[in-house]
Amino acid sequence: MIATSQPEARPLEPKRQYAALIDEFGKGWEKGKSDRMAGVFTDDAVFRPDPFANPLRGRDAIAEYWKDIPREQAEIAFKAGEIFVAGPWFSVEFRCRFRRRRSGEWMDVRGALYCETEEGRISEMRMYWDRKTASPET
Repeated sequence: MIATSQPEARPLEPKRQYAALIDEFGKGWEKGKSDRMAGVFTDDAVFRPDPFANPLRGRDAIAEYWKDIPREQAEIAFKAGEIFVAGPWFSVEFRCRFRRRRSGEWMDVRGALYCETEEGRISEMRMYWDRKTASPET
């Protein structure tokens, strides 16, 4: 074995890797950047925005789904809970609060994400959520 001064690059453990994906997804939501949100997905990923919706297929379709955030939502705050890992799959609860631009009404969205990964990106995401009006203080 040859000693080097450079440490070998090691892949992140799955829990940290998946947390980084969700953090990037959440930052994209907060900034209204649909391309940033879609960037955590594989090129041919499947996204189900709710249990009753038809699946969206491909990164471009996912970016298109989220493109209206800047027109619809303001003062967005996204938080994710603990990541639960089972091999290439993970789940996490989330909360997203925002103000509707048209009405000024505050919304509180709470839900869960169920994801499958492939080569460091999300290949499938199923989103389950509930949305309620909220006060600006909560």
